[in-house]
Amino acid sequence: MKTTERKSLPKKEAEDMQKKQALALEVIERLKREYPDADCTLDYNEAWKLLVSVRLAAQCTDARVNVVVEKLYEKYPDVEALAAADVDDIERIVHPCGLGKSKARDISACMKILKEKYNGNVPDDFQELLKLPGVGRKSANLIMGDVFGKPAIVTDTHCIRLVNRIGLVDGIKEPKKVEMELWKLIPPEEGSDFCHRLVWHGREVCTARTAPHCDRCCLEDVCGKHI
Repeated sequence: MKTTERKSLPKKEAEDMQKKQALALEVIERLKREYPDADCTLDYNEAWKLLVSVRLAAQCTDARVNVVVEKLYEKYPDVEALAAADVDDIERIVHPCGLGKSKARDISACMKILKEKYNGNVPDDFQELLKLPGVGRKSANLIMGDVFGKPAIVTDTHCIRLVNRIGLVDGIKEPKKVEMELWKLIPPEEGSDFCHRLVWHGREVCTARTAPHCDRCCLEDVCGKHI
């Protein structure tokens, strides 16, 4: 009987992959030491609230979202109340986050689905999350990792910028492609915390709008410095 052999990567590709995997593990350990308590910077105490906040965070700072949602939840304290809310009223409240009309529409539709299909709960299945209005891969991964403790890689702007600069990925800017590359390098149980630490590092050290502060970076000697 003819047996099939598993295809192996060409030697150079295999060596490059091993180097990147080793680099990834080193980066993970250093960021752990630097930011041991790094977590999501959106405030929430229930899964549906994180779902709302992550939609509002598109093209808006987490700090502003955290202020705006206080007013939203004061008036609409649960999924049922928000599902029944007038979309125009939601828009008036979330307007400071920008893109108020589309965000309010998505939030309203999303809460209605949670109420009618999931008994007010957020589904713990990645594909089901992607079916919710306004939820893309980044949001779904954030929910999966932070709420349900499942393997997740959140490719936000900080993650994409840093993994390219460090050399974990090579000039890839499309979020899904970056995510797929990182799945090859990052142990599943490390993905969610790793991405949170990249956000903290990206805000404090490896910044976007100024020159990165390489002189005080814990990765200075291992970073590819593709700036």
